[in-house]
Amino acid sequence: MSVYQQSRRTFGNKSVLPTSNDMDSKNQSQAVLFGLSRKQLSLIVLVVQNSTLVLMMRYSRIVQKPGQTMYIASTAVFLAEVLKIIACLMVMRHQQGTWDRFSTMVKREILGKPSETLKMLIPSGLYALQNNLLYVALSNLEAATFQVTYQMKIMSTAIFSVALLGRSLTRDKWLALLLLMIGVTLVQSQSMSSSSASTSSSSTTSTTTTKVDEILLAPQNPFIGLMAVITSCISSGFAGCYFEKILKTSDTSMWVRNIQLGISGALFSLVGMLAYDIQPIMDGGLLQGYNWLTWVVVANQALGGLLVAIVVKYADNILKGFATSLSIIVSGVISIYLFGFQPSGVFIVGAFIVMSSSYLYGIDFSKRFSRVKPL
Repeated sequence: MSVYQQSRRTFGNKSVLPTSNDMDSKNQSQAVLFGLSRKQLSLIVLVVQNSTLVLMMRYSRIVQKPGQTMYIASTAVFLAEVLKIIACLMVMRHQQGTWDRFSTMVKREILGKPSETLKMLIPSGLYALQNNLLYVALSNLEAATFQVTYQMKIMSTAIFSVALLGRSLTRDKWLALLLLMIGVTLVQSQSMSSSSASTSSSSTTSTTTTKVDEILLAPQNPFIGLMAVITSCISSGFAGCYFEKILKTSDTSMWVRNIQLGISGALFSLVGMLAYDIQPIMDGGLLQGYNWLTWVVVANQALGGLLVAIVVKYADNILKGFATSLSIIVSGVISIYLFGFQPSGVFIVGAFIVMSSSYLYGIDFSKRFSRVKPL
């Protein structure tokens, strides 16, 4: 008997053999925290981060007490970039183990490669613009309306992925994008109509204010909010695809890339802050109007994205689409109680269409139907 025949094993049923997919699904189904699997924990993190960032940012931009100074949005964007750099450096220090290896890594990968940081100028500038526009949008749009409208970044990312990354979209995905536009149009129709109605009603009512009315001071313009969201979606789509192209053409660590991105982003944010808000900063200081909620918003914007980047590897496209839908529902329900938001039937239909399109865009129908075995 040959050596090959002696060492060869045969199995009666190949379906009982463990595969890598089986092991991955088994690992993801194991409880890791409070009896939750990695997928369940990823879903909770995505929903909480998406919902809380929008709701807290909205609340911090429109709710003021009498005599309270509104914080300057550009300073919050700049501080978020600085905090993100610090967080990434702490993660790198933990990964390297010792200060000597950490300092060597920083000198070699960050300080020793300025050309690599220069590659981040385009995406970091667009991300800085996007972050500033988020404050503008949430100062003028309801949280639920923003959540739905902001899903247009799916369309911008899809278009730029075709143009920059050479991908091709199936007919099902183009149909999902068409549904997305229809849903966003319906949602924005309520926003514009409610704006005109509130303007006309405010002109006919008296100027007497109650104690509750004195708290809500910030004026809102839904059209400005819509333009801010559209511009933000375009910049987000292009920057995301550009950043992905850079990551695929190099073997640099994700944390190093985030530090390079943060350095460039902090530079752009600093320039924008000094260019547009230098006078109010000189008058009232960098941290004027800051309270505990403002710091939570800054920390959420800085660390929330990094946290999502860590857990998103356990979430497939269907789970991310489901998380988006849940975030829209959570934001809508909380907005009703927190901001007095009153969704109309048109808004509900539009939101449902947007949630459905987000879910459909993440499904690969060709793979799903190929798994169905003929009888």
